[in-house]
Amino acid sequence: MNDEPNDPDFLDMENPAGGAPWRIARRLRRAAPGGDGGPGLVWLGGFASDMASTKAGYLDDWARERGRAFLRFDYSGHGASGGDFAAGCIGDWLAQAEGIFLTSTKGPQILVGSSMGGWIALLLARRLAARGEERRLAGLVLLAPAVDFTEELIWKNLDEATRRDIMETGAWRRASQYSPDPTPITRRLIEDGRKHLLLGGVIRTHARVHILQGMADPDVPWRHALTLVEHLSADPVTLTFIADGDHRLSREQDLAQLGAAVALMSAPPAGEPLRDLFSA
Repeated sequence: MNDEPNDPDFLDMENPAGGAPWRIARRLRRAAPGGDGGPGLVWLGGFASDMASTKAGYLDDWARERGRAFLRFDYSGHGASGGDFAAGCIGDWLAQAEGIFLTSTKGPQILVGSSMGGWIALLLARRLAARGEERRLAGLVLLAPAVDFTEELIWKNLDEATRRDIMETGAWRRASQYSPDPTPITRRLIEDGRKHLLLGGVIRTHARVHILQGMADPDVPWRHALTLVEHLSADPVTLTFIADGDHRLSREQDLAQLGAAVALMSAPPAGEPLRDLFSA
């Protein structure tokens, strides 16, 4: 494994559902000797996105400049990984995130989750706590976290005809502003998503959380971030609103906010951390 990854390497992972093994593309930058010794970073991308995104590239440069470890990968059906996108679901992508995290990282890590990756990050934090490994998380930085999006942001906003179409035919192809091709919303995605909903109770991370949310986001409304904060009542949370920020949060000023959030998360908390809710 090179410290300066260009092309990804590939991991074959067992599919717990008994299907064909997943072939997952990964880029891993190892911590450099003489680095700043801070926690590593783990990138968790969004629905139908990939690890070549602007934000992931920015974090790779950020980690390299500080000698930090940085892990990013593509879920099955995404980017350079194998598999059919339409066959995937939240449970599959969570299992892949857990497996990659456990086999590819050492020591404390900061999870950086974008959109669906924010949901995956919170689910992964719960999985790690169940394993007694909650101390592996130095913190979570969530960008426009689309927690429970299959139910709260898709299903609840569909008309009855579209819901019926999904249930009877197995999929509905939704137009995307990010791709010329429509995105398949499958019955499996919706039904599996219901097994992983978090907004029905308190969400524990056992670590600090910093949420960056654009108030001009057409995909994840800023009020959704407020709802999430209400459920993160047992751990220290910072919510930063970016008044003119869109869903991608990939402008130069947005990336600067991301870098600042990761830098703050890298420092140990001073005394008893406080729950902080503010807008910027």
